[in-house]
Amino acid sequence: QVQLVESGGGLVQPGGSLRLSCAASGFTFSRYGMQWYRQAPGKEREWVASIESNPNTTRYGDSVKGRFTISRDNAKNTMYLQMDSLKYEDTAVYYCTFRIWPTDYWGQGTQVTVSS
Repeated sequence: QVQLVESGGGLVQPGGSLRLSCAASGFTFSRYGMQWYRQAPGKEREWVASIESNPNTTRYGDSVKGRFTISRDNAKNTMYLQMDSLKYEDTAVYYCTFRIWPTDYWGQGTQVTVSS
């Protein structure tokens, strides 16, 4: 039913850029706010960014402000995370998520590795 599929991860050099995508299906995408989280090995899952449904208000974690941009295209049922000026500490598995109360839905994640 509900499905979230992340893509776009990969290996990138410090200072480089990647754009992640989250393809959604099985629900009315335009009605729900969405979020990106990330988790690095041995660390707790960290909230990265969120975007509301209407208006499309955005919020960012302190560690990514000024470098990452969250967006959505409701016609394509897709959310994006544009990541610029990447740092070693951005290395993690990135997940998209949303809530239909009281259930949280998660994608499978996509790996981002920042390495020289």
